[in-house]
Amino acid sequence: MMRAVLSEDPSVAGPPQSQLEDSISRGVKALLDCQQDDGHWVFVLEADATIPAEYILLKHFLDEVDREKEAKLAHYIRETQADHDGWPLWKDGPLDISATVKAYWALKAAGDPIDAPHMVRARNAILAHGGAERTNVFTRIMLALFEQVPWRAAPVMPVEIMILPYWFPFHLEKVSYWSRTVIVPLLVLMAVKPKPILRVDVQELFKERPEKIREWHPSADKSAWAKFFRGLDRVLQVGERFIPARTRKRSIELAVAWVTERLNGEDGLGAIYPAMANSVMMYECLGYPKDDPNLVIAKESVEKLVAVDEIFTYCQPCVSPVWDTSLACHALIESGEPLAVAKAKQGLEWLKGKQILDVKGDWVARRPDLRPGGWAFQYENAHYPDLDDTAVVTMALDRSQDPQYENAIARSVEWVDGMQSSNGGWAAFEVDNEHHYLNHIPFADHGALIDPPTVDVTARCVSMLAQLGRTKDDPVVAKALDYLRREQEPDGSWFGRWGTNYIYGTWSALCAFNAVGVEPSDPVIRKGVAWLLNDQNADGGWGEGGESYYAGVEKSPKVVSTASQTAWAVLGLMAAGEAENPAVARGVDFLTRTQNPEGTWDEESYTAVGFPRIFYLRYHGYRAFFPLWAVSRYRNLMRSNTKSVAWGM
Repeated sequence: MMRAVLSEDPSVAGPPQSQLEDSISRGVKALLDCQQDDGHWVFVLEADATIPAEYILLKHFLDEVDREKEAKLAHYIRETQADHDGWPLWKDGPLDISATVKAYWALKAAGDPIDAPHMVRARNAILAHGGAERTNVFTRIMLALFEQVPWRAAPVMPVEIMILPYWFPFHLEKVSYWSRTVIVPLLVLMAVKPKPILRVDVQELFKERPEKIREWHPSADKSAWAKFFRGLDRVLQVGERFIPARTRKRSIELAVAWVTERLNGEDGLGAIYPAMANSVMMYECLGYPKDDPNLVIAKESVEKLVAVDEIFTYCQPCVSPVWDTSLACHALIESGEPLAVAKAKQGLEWLKGKQILDVKGDWVARRPDLRPGGWAFQYENAHYPDLDDTAVVTMALDRSQDPQYENAIARSVEWVDGMQSSNGGWAAFEVDNEHHYLNHIPFADHGALIDPPTVDVTARCVSMLAQLGRTKDDPVVAKALDYLRREQEPDGSWFGRWGTNYIYGTWSALCAFNAVGVEPSDPVIRKGVAWLLNDQNADGGWGEGGESYYAGVEKSPKVVSTASQTAWAVLGLMAAGEAENPAVARGVDFLTRTQNPEGTWDEESYTAVGFPRIFYLRYHGYRAFFPLWAVSRYRNLMRSNTKSVAWGM
């Protein structure tokens, strides 16, 4: 674990006005240099080695290998091998057995000799950690597709799930959007069990011959639900073969129709790589012609995720233009520079055109009478708008004070109000998606099958409503504030579901309480402030690693400070009325001292998360807009008389 760099003088004062202005000016220029011609921003979204490895293996499965592209992705995989000889889920994280197996497997497919030093080290590390038989469910399914393990190595997920009634314990409407879009085409693959065109063997990664392994699903989960679902899986392992052919055919047809309806053009099913790759394999295994429009567009959607920067070629898990653009607009508007504000207006115009007004997505199952009005995370994903993007975009539109956005804002508010869950919180995509027992099924070893309300998304929705004039006495807001108070940890922090971790959650919650007018003296705010102050590193910054998502691990141990997490902490403290606290000055000083010559900040750490403990993210844009936002706000508050934040975030 990397430790924070200690400062010789922990009482460093805030930077002088001239230094703030210089930092803001350089930050603005760097961000504007990244703006696309049509006004939007999109930065690389980097995950671990798993996604590029899966892309390489997909191309071998289909016998459609682009050797030049494969070589570039293989270079990325080699370069991210860690000192422990395996591959982690985030930079400087521990070895992850599933990521390491996929990385080794992809490199072998790309032509790396198995006796090459890096391959020997990786193979030894895999065997030392229990072998490929200890990988997660999704990895074992891929191993089964490549005929490396028997299909009994994977839990049975019969395609007849498509015809189950809602009262059955498992139903597609009871799981999250990301689960739904990944599972449905996968059900077809698991029913058809297609064979790869180019097989890549990795039998050397198993400690025991796969055909001799009897127990593929060891679990420490002793709950009643886990026992029930494991028993059901044992029945299905034997009984699936007796499902009538007509029933299977009808179920496959329903799955294909479901995928095709949501195929989403060149942006892909669910606009996320695993679902998109599964849709490609689904059409292929069913014998669709190579020129079939659905198969062609599904393949194009996968190719759009391959991105190149000055160092690496990546295969991204998805793209983040709406998120990047909305946050960039907030930072530029906060800077106050006339050119920055004008360029932000171009971004807002682009965002306005991305509002989803005519498609009722999967969320309609719980809210059939609600009109759509949200925004998605990606370029296009009409079936799956999310509350977080919607709230952040709406606040940015409101900050422009342009009356032309009034209708867009009104539709957004209508949708956000209608998507509140019964416990007062908001989830990312769903309403009341709290069937927690489903995380006990053998298939759900990742523990992220559902989309329950979270603090960070709830806080963002409260911030949006408050910025638009709603008060803490408003029934929707009051219910949400009760949720946020209940979710505060005993030490004063809040959990961050979509950003790492307690720093992100605490920033989000403090912004919401400030926006709605809760006094800074309120105990809920004082506890949050105390936690942030105690968490500051000696160099003035803040940092938190992916390990904080694991039970029993110290919350936010003093890891190396990062620019984005320092910005969140500083923004949170300023929202809580602490603009003149020396800790804020030290945080801003850290940001101005560590700004690079290009005007952004160097940040290799992964400061976001897709699924805690399973899938971590590095947003390359975070180091550009969050620090700029924090430094600009500090400058603005130091100029003001009230020292209070007037905006939702």
